[in-house]
Amino acid sequence: MAATDMRQNPGSNYPWLLIGLLWLVAFLNAADRSILVAVMPQLRSEFGLSATELALLNSVFFWIYAVTAFLAGRLGDSARRTRVIIYGLIFWSVATGFTSLSTGFAMILGFRGLVAFGEAFYYPTATALISDWHKPTMRGRALSIHQTAVFAGAGIGALFAGLLADRIGWQAPFAVFAVAGLIYAVVLFRVLRDAPIRRPAADAEKPKEPLGVVFRTKPALMLCAIFFLGTGASTGVTVWAPTYIFDTLGLNLAGSALYGSATITLAGFLTVPLGGLLADTLAKRTPIGRFYTLMIGLGSAGILLLPLMAADTALTVGAVLLATSIGKGLFDGCIYAAMHDVVPAHARATAVGLMTAVGFVGAGITPIFVAQVSERFGMAEGMTSLAVLYFIAVAVLLVMREPTRRAVLANAREIET
Repeated sequence: MAATDMRQNPGSNYPWLLIGLLWLVAFLNAADRSILVAVMPQLRSEFGLSATELALLNSVFFWIYAVTAFLAGRLGDSARRTRVIIYGLIFWSVATGFTSLSTGFAMILGFRGLVAFGEAFYYPTATALISDWHKPTMRGRALSIHQTAVFAGAGIGALFAGLLADRIGWQAPFAVFAVAGLIYAVVLFRVLRDAPIRRPAADAEKPKEPLGVVFRTKPALMLCAIFFLGTGASTGVTVWAPTYIFDTLGLNLAGSALYGSATITLAGFLTVPLGGLLADTLAKRTPIGRFYTLMIGLGSAGILLLPLMAADTALTVGAVLLATSIGKGLFDGCIYAAMHDVVPAHARATAVGLMTAVGFVGAGITPIFVAQVSERFGMAEGMTSLAVLYFIAVAVLLVMREPTRRAVLANAREIET
């Protein structure tokens, strides 16, 4: 059956099969980038790296990802979305595998950059493909279920990497996940399908340039800023939490990953679907219901991060990370659906690409910021200070409520095909 026919046939199950197929890709996407976080103490010991050098390994990843995501988003709106996803998976899997051959800081940094380049092609295109297949009333839930893979991949990936590194060495998890990605890419060539791209009625004759559409939509630019703040705050905590536990509490790599990564990802995995459900529910009551969900999530994440400075055991640190990540999970469960509320279908990959680019610039800055603060005041203080970014994001959303409402209502004229 053709993709168009399945999209029009309400009895078709392919839209939900698609979520399952892409869930595994998103899992690998998050797992591959999380390996480094789990093995940083071993890399520090083997290559004599400083805290700033370790932070750079993560920051360079995010900066390269940011630049590439901006370009990849535009490609996702002009090329076959399924092929962009599959070739990206192949590229970053190969780069992940080659990382295991690194013999020093420069090689790790170079391969880390290649992983970032490949991974950046996935998310803008994948979220657009999901929205192509799912109607607006279910979009939040569909995207949030897909988003749980990010948390599952980050948590399981870091935990599995820690276990392998403890037993075999830091190189092993890079090789294992690379092979898994290449095998799955072969499967996707046979089962992943494109859907028709829907366009607003006003643009049916001559669609506007996607990038121009995004730049003319103020709420879309606002969401880029919100993503910068929220992603920056969460990444600064996520990157350093396992190493903080390793250094301060004396746990091994697996234990540090369990309390410092698995807690964060468990909270996200459980609450992201709730964020999508809450967003879809509020969107039925008010056009900016998804944006109110963003406020709830970000505000909660900031408040619940504050007790980190007082936590002094693995259990209490894990509890704080779990709590703050519940709020961030609500945010992650609806951020992409919120962007799709204010931009038309033919510009969605471009919009998410730009948002990802801006957000990952922030994600690259905060690990270095935390490293610098930790050298003067302590790691806990550096991570806790990031709560301010969450609070600023909430304030911006509140100020922009009315322009956002107008943009959502204008975009509601989109044709359902």
